[in-house]
Amino acid sequence: MSAPASRRPIPASEFDLIDHDGRPVSGRTFEGTFTLYFFGFTHCRMVCPRALTRLTTVLDRLGPLADRIRPLYVTVDPERDTPEVMRSFLLTDYPRFTGLTGTRAQIDAAMSAFRVFARRAGDPDDPDGYQMPHSAFTYVMDPLGRYVTHVTDAVHADELERRLAVILADPCSPSSPLAPPGGHR
Repeated sequence: MSAPASRRPIPASEFDLIDHDGRPVSGRTFEGTFTLYFFGFTHCRMVCPRALTRLTTVLDRLGPLADRIRPLYVTVDPERDTPEVMRSFLLTDYPRFTGLTGTRAQIDAAMSAFRVFARRAGDPDDPDGYQMPHSAFTYVMDPLGRYVTHVTDAVHADELERRLAVILADPCSPSSPLAPPGGHR
């Protein structure tokens, strides 16, 4: 019998990227800990700063539980978001996050695995002449690299904190999305 679709490992664990320290990473690099993925780009003026601030606030509120989750910020704009740019951007305001970048093909593969939409669009107000409109979902994966849940950018920080606390405090509790059917361990 196969696992429910939400419990099967997803292809995201197969990506190959570069972290903001220049080290090669894959989805397997992060196995053993819960991971939180958010896709965006450092030149984003509204969605990404708002989302990263909300996620940082939630992680701060979780206290020691936050040590059980690794927040990752995956660029959708690798042409501008080099490891150095990602590191500088994140260390200033979002130091909990590890930035991930790579070649366009590598980023496209990661985006495809997570079903993330992003496309280049002209923007005369941007110094480089473009922006990257993109979907704004936060994905949570379990320590085995399996999909747990995702939330939209519209989910309030209080609700996200509550959901993550349930998942992180006791992944097998009956109220956790990771609990086996019937709540049995």
